[in-house]
Amino acid sequence: MTVKICFVLAVNFAYLAVNGNLVNGDRTFSIDYKNNCFLKDGKPFQYISGSIHYSRIPRYYWKDRLVKMYMAGLNAVQIYVPWNFHEPVQGVYNFTGDRDLGHFLDLANQTGLLVILRPGPYICAEWEMGGLPAWLLEKPNILLRSSDTDYLQAVCNWLNILLLKVSPWLYANKGNIISVQVENEYGSYHACDYNYMRTLQKIFRNLLGADTLLFTTDGNTDKEMSCGSLQGLYATIDFGTDANITTAFQRQRRFEPHGPLVNSEFYTGWLDHWGEGHAQVDQWKVSKMLREMLALGANVNMYMFEGGTNFGYWNGADHDTRFRPVVTSYDYDAPLTEAGDPTEKLLLIRDVIKEFRDVPAGPMPPATPKFGYGFVTLRKVGNIASLLNTFSPQGPVKSQYPLTFEEMKQYYGYMLYRTKLPRELREPTPLISPLNGVHDRAYVTVNGVYQGMLERDTTLVMNISGKQGDTMDLLVENMGRVNFGSQINDHKGILGDLLLVSDVLSNWEIYTLDMDGAIAGGWPHSEAPQSPPVRQKEPSAGPVFYMGTLQPNGLAWDTFLKLNDWSKGQVWINGVNLGRYWPSRGPQQTLYVPGPLLSTTQPNNITVLELERAPDTPRVLFMDRPQLNRTTGRS
Repeated sequence: MTVKICFVLAVNFAYLAVNGNLVNGDRTFSIDYKNNCFLKDGKPFQYISGSIHYSRIPRYYWKDRLVKMYMAGLNAVQIYVPWNFHEPVQGVYNFTGDRDLGHFLDLANQTGLLVILRPGPYICAEWEMGGLPAWLLEKPNILLRSSDTDYLQAVCNWLNILLLKVSPWLYANKGNIISVQVENEYGSYHACDYNYMRTLQKIFRNLLGADTLLFTTDGNTDKEMSCGSLQGLYATIDFGTDANITTAFQRQRRFEPHGPLVNSEFYTGWLDHWGEGHAQVDQWKVSKMLREMLALGANVNMYMFEGGTNFGYWNGADHDTRFRPVVTSYDYDAPLTEAGDPTEKLLLIRDVIKEFRDVPAGPMPPATPKFGYGFVTLRKVGNIASLLNTFSPQGPVKSQYPLTFEEMKQYYGYMLYRTKLPRELREPTPLISPLNGVHDRAYVTVNGVYQGMLERDTTLVMNISGKQGDTMDLLVENMGRVNFGSQINDHKGILGDLLLVSDVLSNWEIYTLDMDGAIAGGWPHSEAPQSPPVRQKEPSAGPVFYMGTLQPNGLAWDTFLKLNDWSKGQVWINGVNLGRYWPSRGPQQTLYVPGPLLSTTQPNNITVLELERAPDTPRVLFMDRPQLNRTTGRS
């Protein structure tokens, strides 16, 4: 049934494409198996590409980044399409503003860059749930990335929207998309479901036509290449500077005896996790290895060429021995920084590319201007309990036992769980998450007094005290769903019973919290604070909101926000969610603030949710440079 639905729509599109004169038979992109190369319009072609994620860069800066990539000598860019970015609620699609994929493709085309499209449906990318929408988890037993009927139906519905939208941009249709990846690094997933890959292959073929070059990408092991590749999809490999080029390409040759050599992800840097060191990859190793691959005639995509930012709640997480969320910055130690600035690594790469192809004449566009706007003092607005009418005007859902984020249909951010203490707790008494069921952090208050925190895999027991009937609130934070490996079915919230010693806590009131909607609508600056300002030296513990304004000075330049002595939380500027801060754990110490978010004439509203403890004097600092490399360890 799933494939049949896709096939019907594909036939209709094929009719429209032919009758609408979209197809141009003179433009072709294919593989020459005899001469081991790509053919573009019948001539040998080698691509030198870089990865860029439009979902991590403000639309205002798309052109700037693409021009810098073009001036570095690239002739192609590689992009992921995050499903959850475009269909955050099932059946509701968004391709406007920062999600305007068509506009991005158009800008790349205008700039002279071909596109290697990676539409998933799973993308990894250190992105929330690997790009899969969290609403899939409303079916608790769904088997993601498999032949599961519910999953495939959702995939088919999505691909019918996405692939038909990008079809006019195929190279044969006068666009710039030269190849399309099916799934992503599937050999790294435990399922190894060839029927799933065959179904995807049929869907892509039906929707994109027989002549579109489809490929797979997998890691540099036999198992990954074996489970991720499929006859009829050209198999490519990925590896970084720690690999042996000859050995890696010999592995690709075992799966593709003939055709072009392709490193689909040559790692120029790496990602960061909270509480770990800032990843860096030596620029000389990158340039040396790039030169060697290009000399072999290999096609190379550099991952990343610019990383960008995990704004809002879009960061992913890993889970090997424990849950390890990815930081807000996706700088990636890439040739272009998080803010799109050229680096020495970029200039070295351009020098290498010059040895193999003509690089556009002219200077590299400069870094965007930066400005340190200085300190802004904030004032307390109120704690979560005092703001429930603002964030959850519909009131709570009552349940005997806790419900997950997915069951409550709030997929990201924060929810509040409330219950009453069943008995007197005169001495500190253990509150226990016996099955590690708090995903991912719970900030616990009793009658408004902060008691401490439960954390997934790390802190499963804490002590509380109080009287029988006291209100206990747990503000639970989704720190980002696992994006890689076997645990991507990553439900959030309180997943199982909580115990007070041996007593099972029950009779919960559960509040979904639309913080982002309220703040985007102007709160708290549009109305009077709901609690009086605290004395400057009075500490505030537990989840508390703060507000302030950055006064305009006629500039709207990029800047970096530092929260000295703050613990952990979320920041919004003019209603836009910049992402999470966690300087007490590091390594990231500043948040990137794109200049286009700032007003040159009106006060710029700053809203901070501090989850643990604010400094005695709550103020923030706007700097002219980032700090991404100071790890203080786990706190």
